[in-house]
Amino acid sequence: MEALKGFDIDAPRWDQSTFMGRLKHFFNITDCRTVLLPDSRLDEAKALVESCRAGSVPPGTTVEQLHYAKKLYDSAFHPDTGDRMNLIGRMSFQVPGGMAITGFMLQFYRTVPAVVFWQWVNQSFNALVNYTNRNAASPITPNLTGVSAVVIHYPAPPLVARWVPFAAVAAANCVNIPMMRQQEILNGIAVTDEDGNKLGHSRKAAVKGITQVVISRVTMAAPGMIILPIIMQRLEKYRFMQKITFLHGPLQVMMVGVFLIFMVPAACSLFPQSCYMAVSKLEPELRESIISQYGDRVSYVYFNKGL
Repeated sequence: MEALKGFDIDAPRWDQSTFMGRLKHFFNITDCRTVLLPDSRLDEAKALVESCRAGSVPPGTTVEQLHYAKKLYDSAFHPDTGDRMNLIGRMSFQVPGGMAITGFMLQFYRTVPAVVFWQWVNQSFNALVNYTNRNAASPITPNLTGVSAVVIHYPAPPLVARWVPFAAVAAANCVNIPMMRQQEILNGIAVTDEDGNKLGHSRKAAVKGITQVVISRVTMAAPGMIILPIIMQRLEKYRFMQKITFLHGPLQVMMVGVFLIFMVPAACSLFPQSCYMAVSKLEPELRESIISQYGDRVSYVYFNKGL
């Protein structure tokens, strides 16, 4: 128990101000093996985290057990509400869920109905992920959870046609995420000081956070959906590949999985999840309110940008 004296379970294990620190953090919490754990195990982890916060760690608990409990807590419970997130919307489900859907999008790209159907499936999945990983301190627009985007499908060179799914995914993310989180853009996102004291709502902070989320999501999909079509186009010229066309779909699913294992944590690591903005860049009314209450003591505001 001596080793646990002064242990802060909410303190990041790795420096979140650096990309490598964030990468280690997200490799940890996006571990897809955690989706196999029952809810009872996740609830046990939550109970251990909360008991540690309260300063009453069960006797015999080790630092390693606390770190693992925090890993499960961060992967399965929302940082704003503490509620258990739905399984499909968790970032730890991005690899198994994304690899299946993206693999089929890359395989069935030749006809307009196939492109539209798999884009609808993908954006329905993304809508659930967007809802699950939103900033829960702000309301969401429920009737926009299925917004998708349509990319015109026209005769094109084979490789260009293979990139149509990525163009559709990128366009849809640029529409879907801002539309689902439009209440944050219209009414502002909750911002706090460094100690977590709520200061108000900022529309500019919401725009910054949502923009970073869109960039991260497009980056997450880009390598697999841009590089894999080039690989498949070259492989399909070989005779052995022409004999196993029925395996092209499963092969692409597996290869997308390899990309996503690295790209999910890498894309999430592009920007800090706890985002900040200088008070001088906020809306005039919010800036004046903060200065009138705190003077020069508060130079930056902080907010959860979502994932």
